[in-house]
Amino acid sequence: MTTRTLALRCSALSALLVVLTGCGGAPTHLPNEPVSPVAPRSVDSGGQAFSLYTHCGIDELQVDGRFYERVGGLLDDGSGNPPRGWDNPYQAGRVTRSGSVIIFSDDKGHRERFELRRGATAFTRTCS
Repeated sequence: MTTRTLALRCSALSALLVVLTGCGGAPTHLPNEPVSPVAPRSVDSGGQAFSLYTHCGIDELQVDGRFYERVGGLLDDGSGNPPRGWDNPYQAGRVTRSGSVIIFSDDKGHRERFELRRGATAFTRTCS
């Protein structure tokens, strides 16, 4: 086998490994962004489809570039996971806004209030 043939095979193998390892990486969308990319209704006009990131419990969300935190603090199972009855890592539902409050609700009966964190530019904690 020539050096060139070996180099081509290594390049092809490297490319294949990059493709395969890319399949199990980060989520395809950022936590707490709208589920549907098709012109969702305004949050103020009756609700918007929303995917709430629940992997480390129910704590914060981001809507329209603004950050909100759950009224009552972190809701989890005591071990940093979503409580029983919540999907993981995301819970599909809807968000509606009333002033500086966002209400997340879903078809399972969950209803959580989140208050605006004025001036916030990021989430308060990072979950992996």
